[in-house]
Amino acid sequence: MKRPTSITTKTLCVLVLSSIFSCNQIQKENEPNPKSPPIIDAPANIISLNEANTIYDNYSEHRVSLIEPYETKQRQPDEKFEASRFVDFDYDSLKQYIAYIDQEAHSGGVNKVTKLRLYFANYPNEEKFPNGKKVIHKRQNSIFMVPTLEKDGINYGFFIGSNGKAELIKDWKDSSNEGMGLSDDKKQKALAGFVSKFSLNTNLQVSKSLALNFGQGGPPPKTDF
Repeated sequence: MKRPTSITTKTLCVLVLSSIFSCNQIQKENEPNPKSPPIIDAPANIISLNEANTIYDNYSEHRVSLIEPYETKQRQPDEKFEASRFVDFDYDSLKQYIAYIDQEAHSGGVNKVTKLRLYFANYPNEEKFPNGKKVIHKRQNSIFMVPTLEKDGINYGFFIGSNGKAELIKDWKDSSNEGMGLSDDKKQKALAGFVSKFSLNTNLQVSKSLALNFGQGGPPPKTDF
């Protein structure tokens, strides 16, 4: 009488174990693959190609038409000038830049980097930049960008000061201008010279700028708009 009981027990154990294995297998199959990248929604400020083409053409009509005559007739009559229409940055360099900002902001006590602010700029009519790099596109418009943080409801560009903490670019510029004791126009010219000399001596540059520039710019790319 004991033998049939033993067989039934073994059979029951096999069925239980098989059930557990099957349930685990089904659960694993239903679980999302951890290696699959998450689905990212399109940002709200994506624009259509028609919109992109329209604002590109607007720039051609209302800006390029003013820039090129000014540069060719008034600033450098003996050189042909074609206004820049784009600035591009290496994709991997941008990812490195964002990772670097996050690193420096965290160590500098910034709770959250709120924005990347892009400033319009204009390259000098010189052979080299203050840091020694060659000026490839003289007199061309460009951009540089800085990260921002929020303070009292306002976004400010910031850098890392000599004490390792985040400081506002506005405060740096205000203190630079005040220390010169000059009129507004002269302050701007003196400040430009001050920054150039300061940039050349990297041993004195104990603070860390987070401004990114030196993208590749030029006339309209023949393969785009």
